[in-house]
Formats: sequence, C-alpha cells, structure tokens
Amino acid sequence: MGQSTNVATGTARLKEFTDSVWDSYQRMPMQIERYLLLVISPAVLFFLLLTFASVVLPLPLLVRLPIFFLGTLIVATAVLYPRLLVEQQRRGLENQIHLLITHMTVLSTTNIDRVEVFRALAREQEYGELATEMNRIVQLVDTWNQSLDDACKRRAREVPSKPMADFLDRLAYSLNAGQGIDDFLLGEQEAMIQSYITVYEGALENIEVMKDLYLSMILSMTFALINAIVLPILTGMDATMTVLAVIVMFVFVQLGFYIVMRTMSPYDPVWYLQEEYRTKPVRQVDISLYGAVGLSLLLILALALGTLGLTPVGRAMRGVLIGVPIPILMSAPLTPLAIPGILARRQENSIKGRDSEFPGFIRALGSSESAKQATTSAVLQTLRKKDFGTLSPDVDRLYTRLKMRIEPTRAWFYFTAESGSYLIQKFSEMYLVGRQMGGSPKQLGELISRNMNEVLQLRRQRQQATVTLIGVLYGITASAAFAFFIGLEVVEILVDISAQMDLTGTNVGTIIHAGVYDVPTIEYLLTLIILFNALLSSLMIRVVDGGHKANSYLHFVVLAWIGSVLAVVTSHLAGALISV
Repeated sequence: MGQSTNVATGTARLKEFTDSVWDSYQRMPMQIERYLLLVISPAVLFFLLLTFASVVLPLPLLVRLPIFFLGTLIVATAVLYPRLLVEQQRRGLENQIHLLITHMTVLSTTNIDRVEVFRALAREQEYGELATEMNRIVQLVDTWNQSLDDACKRRAREVPSKPMADFLDRLAYSLNAGQGIDDFLLGEQEAMIQSYITVYEGALENIEVMKDLYLSMILSMTFALINAIVLPILTGMDATMTVLAVIVMFVFVQLGFYIVMRTMSPYDPVWYLQEEYRTKPVRQVDISLYGAVGLSLLLILALALGTLGLTPVGRAMRGVLIGVPIPILMSAPLTPLAIPGILARRQENSIKGRDSEFPGFIRALGSSESAKQATTSAVLQTLRKKDFGTLSPDVDRLYTRLKMRIEPTRAWFYFTAESGSYLIQKFSEMYLVGRQMGGSPKQLGELISRNMNEVLQLRRQRQQATVTLIGVLYGITASAAFAFFIGLEVVEILVDISAQMDLTGTNVGTIIHAGVYDVPTIEYLLTLIILFNALLSSLMIRVVDGGHKANSYLHFVVLAWIGSVLAVVTSHLAGALISV
C-alpha cells in the first residue's frame, strides 16, 4: 500500500513538472517549432555524436562516462532552458516584491492618481521584472483603455509567480469593489510580509537541501577521483587520461551546483554601489582589488619565468623554487587577493550595523516630524544628538547638508551613498518621495520601519545558513585534499618500489603497471582541481551571502591555502609513515 502511494506521488510530481515545462514552452517569445529546429535538434545531434564516439573510440570506461554525461547535459540544458527562463522570471518577480508593495503603499498614501502609482513604479528600473510587469499594466490601461482592475486581473493570469498573481487578484477585486488603493495596500502589508517570508525561508530551506546533496556528490566524486588515481596501477590504463576525465566530470558537477545555488539564493544585496558618487570605503576596496590583482599577476609571471628558467629573473627564481611543493607554488601568488576581501568584510560589518539602526532612526524621524509639524532639518537638529550607533555620523552629515540649503533629494542621495546599504537606499528613497508628495511622516516611518525589521530578521536566518555552508565547504576542501594526495602518495611509493626492484618481466610486473604514471603531471592536475574547488566554493559563499564580490576573494585564498597545506602535509606524513 505504501509503495503504491509513493509511486502515485512520484507520478503526480512528474506530471506536474512535465506540465510546467510545457507551459514554459508556451511562454517563450520564440515559436516552439523554431526552437526545436534551432536549439534542440543540434543538441540531440551533438549528443548522438558524443555517444557514438564514447562507444567506438578505444577509451577506458572512466573516460567514456564523462563524454556520455557531457552529451546528456547538453540535451537536458536545451530541453529545460525555457523552464529555466520562466524560473528566472519568477524569481525576479518574487525577490523584490516586498520592496515594490512597500513602495506602492508609500505612493498610494500621497495625493497622486492610482494609475500614476503604477506608472512611477514602472520607471524604477532596479525592480527588474516587477518594473516590467508594472509597465505592462500601465500599457493595458493607456493603450487598450482597460480599467485598472481589469488590467491587474488579466496580468494575474499571466505572471509565473503565485505570490504576485495572488496580490494582483486581490488588488483587482478590491478596486472593482470600490475600495481605495491606499486602504487596500495598508491592509495588505501583513499578508505581503508573510508571503515574502514564506518565499525567503523556502529559498533558504532549498539551499540547505542542496548543501547536503552537494556534500554527497562531492564525496562521491572524490571517491571516483581516488579510484582514477589508484586503479591504473592494476589495470594498466593511461593514468593521466583517466584522472583528467574524472576531473572534467568533477568540474561539471561543481559548475552545476554553483548554477543551482545561484538560482535558488534570494536576491537581497547588502551593498548599495552608486557609480555617480564613489565613497572612500568603496574606493579603498576598488584600489586594493586592482593592486592585489596586479601583484598576483606579477607573482604568477615570476613563477612562470622561474619554472621555465627564462631571463635572469627567472633563473634567479629557479634556485628559490627548487624544492618548494607544487601546491604551495600555485597558491602563493593568489595570497594578495585576500587584502580587498578583508577591507570589504570590515566595511560590510559597518553596513550591517547601519541597517540595524535605520528602522529606529526612520521611525523616530517620522514621529517627530508629525508631532512637531517641522521640517526634516529642524527635527534632525534634535535627533542627531541621539545615539544611532554606526549610523550616527551619517545622520549628522545629512543634517549638515540640509542646514547648508543643499536640495533635499541631493542630501538624501549622499546619505544613502555613504551608508553603503541597499536597504537604506531603497527605504530612504521611499520616505523622501512620500514626504515630497504629501504623505504622513509618522505613517511612512512606521510602515518602513516595520517592513525593514522583517527583512533584517530574514537576513539573520540567511547569515546562519551561510555560516553552515562555509563550514561544509571548508570541510569538503580539507577532506578532498587529504584524500587526493594520500592516494597519489601511495601510488608514488609503489612506482618507486617498482623502479627500485625492477619488476619488469616478472609476474609482479604484470600486475603492477608502474609505467602508466606521470606523477608530476597528476600532481599538477590535482592541485588545479583544488584551486578550482576553492574558486567555485568561494563563489557559492558569495551568492548565498549576498555580500560584496571581494568577499569571495578572501574565501578563495583561504580555501586554496587550506587545500595546498593539507596536500603537502598529507604527502609528507604518508611518505614518512609508509617508509617506517
């Protein structure tokens, strides 16, 4: 009974997935027949060619499998690409829906027409897919003379996001019933926040599932790579080709998981980077980044010259490099990249501190403006004396600029740019626009404060998920480096024993095929896969964390050094133990 239930459940899920794929083909801007001809047909042909090559060519099994999997991956990508596009559109609608509805609520409480609310949101390019959706609603009203509630109802049937479709449906019903858009949106805040929390927490739960699956897959690939290192000594296959084939499969697996992690992670950036006004901390990170990349390139060039023995510098370097393990040589030039990562991490902690203080500041500002019926600069003269932690210097500079008669929009622009926070930028802009259009300061301050506090609570959950992921990735790097090089060390010792005892022509020589190994080349390949693992792992941490790109450089350097040091230590300890 239980087995039949599981089969029925699996069948239902498969049908649901198939229906979603077919629906995505219906939504494509390209005709289905044209897509089948131009994309799927070449992918299937390439798959057949690779399959034929893997069967006909005299290659070992560990080389044939990656070739077959590559063809399968190409076909699967071609078939599922429309589904991925729809998923990307859905994420674009759901990632910032809380900001859009909060912004819509702020605009609706002012003295502008309700269609103008949608028109203003359509001009906000930062909202991406949401701005496009708002523009479609405006076009239905302006071009096709539909009422706003009919336009919302029509778009609710078309959007791929259920939270967005439900919101537009409820909005259309309320507008059709004669309810004001401001009353509806103010009452919608709790439902909107709960919907956003559900989507955000669902994404974090998916990341946890993918983390466990990633751990299992990488351990399996590590086991396969160890087999690729050790088995050729018994089978006589080309060890370098076998190791390279498994490494290619390893790379594809990691790339796949990185893409999935990037797709699943909620869009919630920490930084606000303004091209028009580069603050001192941002310039410091940029300068250190350019300097670190330049220094790393110089070190790589010196290492290459020393390895090849070219030029007087290379010959001088060659004497220094002799005896240094390959993993250390390949990780050392990357070390300067940690400097911009450290600077970005320090600044990011300051941004998070300002984020935590902003809800209290904006609520106090709105309440004081309503109570005193005064301008923002007059209220800030008192508020600037209160302790807002790391936000206090920014509040003080905002007061100074307003007092110097700088235009309020410009003064708030500098305030958000210097804070460096994406959330502060968005919510400050909402408050300023709401005040300029006649909205109630107290209502605006409380609305923004409440919604931002909810986002900050979700960010704390995301931070916990990131810390767990960092621990898993660091552990995988250490264990993989240990396993790779202990397998290589065992093989190297067997090769040395075979060479010393001259087992060629003996019965043992037919069992142990020491001649198939090029140990230095395999060591280079294993070191490269450690560096690639460090690169992909650091990028995964960055997309899950939502921080500055320089954070990935710091993790990349640390992971590379962990793998390299463990590789060297493992080789020395294994050699010492076996020799004893």
